[in-house]
Amino acid sequence: MSALESLRRVAAEQSRDRLPLIGAVASVVWLALVALFAWLGSGPKAEPSSWLVWLMGVALPLGLIWFGIWSARSLALLRQEADDLRASLHQMRLQPDDPAEPRLHPRRPPAPQPRPAPERRAAAPAPDNAQSRLDIDPAPIPELTPTELFLALNFPDGPEDHEAIRCLHLALGDPALARLIRAAQDVVTLLAGQGVYMDDLELPETDPALWRSLAGGARGAEVAGLAVIEDEAALDAATGLMRKDEVFRDVAHHFLRHFDRLLSRRAETDDAVVLSVLGESRSGRAFLLLAQASGMLTRADS
Repeated sequence: MSALESLRRVAAEQSRDRLPLIGAVASVVWLALVALFAWLGSGPKAEPSSWLVWLMGVALPLGLIWFGIWSARSLALLRQEADDLRASLHQMRLQPDDPAEPRLHPRRPPAPQPRPAPERRAAAPAPDNAQSRLDIDPAPIPELTPTELFLALNFPDGPEDHEAIRCLHLALGDPALARLIRAAQDVVTLLAGQGVYMDDLELPETDPALWRSLAGGARGAEVAGLAVIEDEAALDAATGLMRKDEVFRDVAHHFLRHFDRLLSRRAETDDAVVLSVLGESRSGRAFLLLAQASGMLTRADS
């Protein structure tokens, strides 16, 4: 929290704490006026109904004064809580996540069964504990198989998705993949906050050759066939976030760069089918959505 924000918060708290004093002063002033009217002969007459009307005339303004004080104090508290929530969300966006604590995928419906990725090599064993990352001379990080990489990019469906969690831990051991996955988790979570879920995006089968072209640096008409997201609501939400939310825009471009680098790196060892299958993961769907929202991919008919 900046010094300016701290000063604003202290000023707001002081103003809120002065509200009961203001209410007490207003009540005393009103009662003094009532006493003055009564002393000048404007008090109630002897009839019971006159006393009742007079007492209501005295009590009703007091009730309104304290109702206004209570409402103002409640509104000030709500505003302070909203400001704290915005500050916390902004801090969460700016700070990287702990690689040792992978997040689960935010989803609404159950995740669809993806087309299985081809297996090219035996799965790498999971690290026994976090101490291996603290070794002075750590062992080389094994490259993930296509299936392991797909599961990591697709994120675990829940605490019981042990295989996906294992693959995610393996991916987070690679610094380049860790940066990509953290950025992917950020954009997917922020999009879910706008009601855009990756599992809801309909993704038709794409030509693997287009993915290889994209990995090779092709843009524009050459890879227009990858602009397959037709959910206008999702595109509008993503485009709006990129235009209006500076933090989201920075995270989105960071994610797009790292996913593009991953495709280029895997294109050196994997065939085009593997690249297209990675594009079907939840991270791959977010890549296609944001690539269209940012203009990196455009439809052939646009």
